[in-house]
Amino acid sequence: MSSNVSLITNQLYQQVKRDIQSSTTIYILSSFMMYSGVKLILKDLEEAVERGADIKVLTGDYLYVTQPKAIKKLLTLNRVELRLWQSNGRSFHPKSYIFKHKEDGAIVIGSSNLSKSALTSGVEWNLRMVRNAENELFENAIDEFIQLFYADQTMQMNKETLKIYEENYREFHNEHPDFSQTLSEDEEIELTFPNTNDNIEPILVKDDQTEYEVIEPRPAQKKALKQLELTIEEDYNKAMVVMATGLGKTYLAAFFAQKFQKVLFIAHREEILNQAKKSFEKVLQIEGGIYNGKIKEANKELLFASIFTLSIQDHLQKFRPDEFDLIIIDEFHHAAANSYTKVIDYFSPSFLLGLTATPERTDGKDIFALCDGNVAYEIHFIEAIRHGWLSPFKYFGVKDDIDYTQIKWLGRKYDPDDLLAAQLISDRAKNVYEKWHEHKQTKTLAFCSSIQQAEYLENYFKDMGVKAITLTSKTVDITREEAIVQLEKNKVDIIFTVDLFNEGVDIPAVDTLLFTRPTESLVVFTQQIGRGLRKHPLKDQCVIIDLIGNYRNANTKFQVFHSTEGVSTKDPVKQITPELPADCEINLETEVVDLLKELKRKRSSRKDRVYYDYLAIKERLGRRPYYKEMFLYGEVPFKEYKQVFGGYFPFLNEYGELTEKEIEAYEEYGIWFKKLEKESMAKSYKMVVLSYMLSKGPNNWYKSITPEEVAPFFHDFYMSKTYRKNKDFSDKTTKKLWKYNESEIAKLIARMPMSKLVDNYNLVYFNGSEFGLTFDILPDIKVDLYRMTSEICNARLHFYFKRNPN
Repeated sequence: MSSNVSLITNQLYQQVKRDIQSSTTIYILSSFMMYSGVKLILKDLEEAVERGADIKVLTGDYLYVTQPKAIKKLLTLNRVELRLWQSNGRSFHPKSYIFKHKEDGAIVIGSSNLSKSALTSGVEWNLRMVRNAENELFENAIDEFIQLFYADQTMQMNKETLKIYEENYREFHNEHPDFSQTLSEDEEIELTFPNTNDNIEPILVKDDQTEYEVIEPRPAQKKALKQLELTIEEDYNKAMVVMATGLGKTYLAAFFAQKFQKVLFIAHREEILNQAKKSFEKVLQIEGGIYNGKIKEANKELLFASIFTLSIQDHLQKFRPDEFDLIIIDEFHHAAANSYTKVIDYFSPSFLLGLTATPERTDGKDIFALCDGNVAYEIHFIEAIRHGWLSPFKYFGVKDDIDYTQIKWLGRKYDPDDLLAAQLISDRAKNVYEKWHEHKQTKTLAFCSSIQQAEYLENYFKDMGVKAITLTSKTVDITREEAIVQLEKNKVDIIFTVDLFNEGVDIPAVDTLLFTRPTESLVVFTQQIGRGLRKHPLKDQCVIIDLIGNYRNANTKFQVFHSTEGVSTKDPVKQITPELPADCEINLETEVVDLLKELKRKRSSRKDRVYYDYLAIKERLGRRPYYKEMFLYGEVPFKEYKQVFGGYFPFLNEYGELTEKEIEAYEEYGIWFKKLEKESMAKSYKMVVLSYMLSKGPNNWYKSITPEEVAPFFHDFYMSKTYRKNKDFSDKTTKKLWKYNESEIAKLIARMPMSKLVDNYNLVYFNGSEFGLTFDILPDIKVDLYRMTSEICNARLHFYFKRNPN
């Protein structure tokens, strides 16, 4: 055995402690986590945090062995990322400790979980391997860890998600009293629960997208390129392009990259990187390089990097902050995740370009802020169809006979076990088959809730004589490329899948989409619709067959067919058809129309939808969301808070989410909050004046101001790159004020925002020279009133500029 490898059979903690002390990257993968283990290494991790180490811990919920108090203890370290693998009953047994500092490092793999007995006195076998330059296994292990850490099946842990785990933990142990909830340290030894039925072999699925035959920009790309050029002329160094799936975002980026010397393209999936590399090389006529877990071609002028690898601290620091002239981030809606923001914050390119088809993704921070609110170009798939750039569709909304009121709702999704029990019934499969057979064309992609449902439907369809296959993350007998080829050559009629085809994969020949799952996310629904809209010589239109039941979002899912916001009508059919291009159709069965009308009548369900959306965001953030965050991250439209509750703070008050001081402020100044919520905003000027007042702090914000006093702040706001100045500061009058003129700007402020803020509420006054509030501020709740006012102001400004980006 090499001297670089050693066997440790006891007192592993002593080695782990030394490794922690010498590492800037510390990754711990433990199938379960005990309080005693966390307590043992907490001080070591605290010291590593103080040194600025990158610390990630992944544990699991299998059989609810992980102790809630262990999670709670680790959460006291603010800069440690902790995630929980949601096993759904499938065994989860990895144990690994990875340490790295520049070129040095070590990995420990063996039997020791994060418990005191496993790290000290227990009978354990662990192999420790020292990193060396020739050993690819070490880099592969880091890459595998990062991908596992950020997998969709993991949940970020914070105070709110811990509450969920604690509830599930108690429920499980109440139902299984043989499992002790208060395991002693002696009882922690060798707690494993093997499941021999699980196939836990890793599955690598690769795919190549269909390449363009022509490398000249297409119409949508030309429009986007023109807007990007204008963005550069306006001295912006960041922008986002929102283009519907199928319009060629990657080639657009390649054409744009011709203006830059050194380019970095970042994505989260290997097949996206490989396809982007081919596309860029075709346009730029230079060879690109890959930077991922296995390949490190760092010296290339054109580099395609995995975010999972690049976000690792030691890899990131191999590049200078100004290394790249252009950085492109694909699927930009993921860019709010910690891994992306770490990379974005590190680099300082000449230009940052984000690409996405669905900017409303709710996975973290404000992605619009990441590009300074600058949306250079945006086109919805409905508008693209109207231009003839995407295939028209014929939508069939058919009745789903599952009663979803009998299925437990977990806040963000339906209980998987309850849902599966309702789906795996032959009558249900028969209904799906008959609806599909009635409306289908030739090549179908079917989206399911789970692997079990996909396999069940595959078998049922096969029994009916259909050439069907299932393609999921567990499929081993056929690759994704092979499945696509079989579908294109009519050797397969239908592919059942779960989430493999949401992003980054194109099958232009698909002419039928089948949705057998409840729509839990409008963003995912939009992504999946995009799988069938790419144009193809043998396809006139895409048929969409959608099972609609009484599930959550059923009466709001048609928002995805609107290219503009603000559509409101009680008739679900009229709500859709006016927005469609001439070649598209929406067909709803009578039962579906009746169901949608009934769901719309149930105001309580609308309230519940808003509340559950709020809870989901609260769980993600680990605290009560700010008003602006509800707009940024929520599935529910921003306006629902005003329409259903009268505003955000009335909503919080109704559900008991306000503090005692906030309740006092709400009861005393509710009319002030109502005015701010309902204030008309043809332009952003009113909220900019309020922003100036708030900038003076909680002890002075309510004091009177003059137009001349506000003028410098007002001018700086519109001249900054935070929002595009050509929206509200580009008419004949204001464009002249780009060069600061205090007198003229003060006249504008007096004439418009200050005068127009005065209304029947009589809460503000303006006498021509002085503007202020007419009500007194109670000292005890002064700070709370200030903070609540700031929340509304910030939210309304952000919503305004998102709705009117240019």
